[in-house]
Amino acid sequence: MPPAKRILVVDDEAEHVQFLERFLQGQGHETEVAHDGFEALAKAKVDVDLVLLDVRMPRMDGFEVARKIRSDPDLIDLPIIMVTVLGNKDDRLRAVEAGANDFVSKPVDLVELHVRTNSLLKLKEARDEIRRRRDELESTVGDRTARLRGALHEVAEAQRETYEAHLDTIRRLAVVAEYKDKDTARHIQRVKGYCSFLAQGMGLPPGEIEVIQHAAPMHDVGKIIVPEGILLKPARLTEDEWKVMRQHTVAGGGILGGSTSKLLQAGEVIALSHHEKWDGTGYPKGVSGRDIPMAGRIVAVADVFDALTSERPYKKAYSFHETIDMMMAERGLHFDPAVLEILVRHQPAVMDMMKRYQGPDDA
Repeated sequence: MPPAKRILVVDDEAEHVQFLERFLQGQGHETEVAHDGFEALAKAKVDVDLVLLDVRMPRMDGFEVARKIRSDPDLIDLPIIMVTVLGNKDDRLRAVEAGANDFVSKPVDLVELHVRTNSLLKLKEARDEIRRRRDELESTVGDRTARLRGALHEVAEAQRETYEAHLDTIRRLAVVAEYKDKDTARHIQRVKGYCSFLAQGMGLPPGEIEVIQHAAPMHDVGKIIVPEGILLKPARLTEDEWKVMRQHTVAGGGILGGSTSKLLQAGEVIALSHHEKWDGTGYPKGVSGRDIPMAGRIVAVADVFDALTSERPYKKAYSFHETIDMMMAERGLHFDPAVLEILVRHQPAVMDMMKRYQGPDDA
């Protein structure tokens, strides 16, 4: 049985602290409690695996606590989940800017809390293991040069495992962003496959194809700031609701921004550009034509194609030919004509992919 993880619960409301402690301890975790920001900063330095941080507290609010944690070199990778008021998108955007990895809303959905804490704890465990291996390898290489070849092999293996852990984290991030949607896993798999196919058709280098393929599932990660009532609304959204929905592109860019990872950098570009349109009428920036990054143009075609050919509670699934007719009407308006042409030219291959991704959800 893996060792218990230690979670620091930071909240000034005793009843809410007890509620969170009971749940987390029931999940096999150990808990430590801080009732204000100053106490939290002191306790965060002592063997903590994750911080569950309330936004609204006296003396020092959760945003300031998160910023101070991120400014400490010893705590820079410590996962932070912020607890915000339901539907308050300003708090969520400020949480991202302050350095939070994720957030949940009050009243806390325990299923959501379980998914988010487990994902971040697994990522921290992978990072800690990689750091431990790196330290061991540096010692081995420095002290025993005769074992250099073996050490280099271990470095390569550690890098491979890091990359696999990175990909798994990205997949989990995409799933968490849309976890209430039962078709999420299949949608992610389809968009990933379609993007790879389109990128190959555009003649991109293999390395760039791989980056787009693995970064594409993060295109809607910013939807975690969108209230469920808007995200899952079966009817047409009001203008005010559309304004909130459109914020997911900027939020996604903020969540993924500032990373040194090529995959997360590509994810940031895709999150910000996949709703731009060829004629400049898209959002958030209204850029047009080749000013839209290629990755964004590819994901735009793949995402709309999958949305139209997939059944939803509020719509039927359109056939390949119906979908192509609708998308061709937007050729040169919504979509890059060259990218869209790949779907039209390669009908048998695209239809084969559609059938291949219609199996049971693997999530």
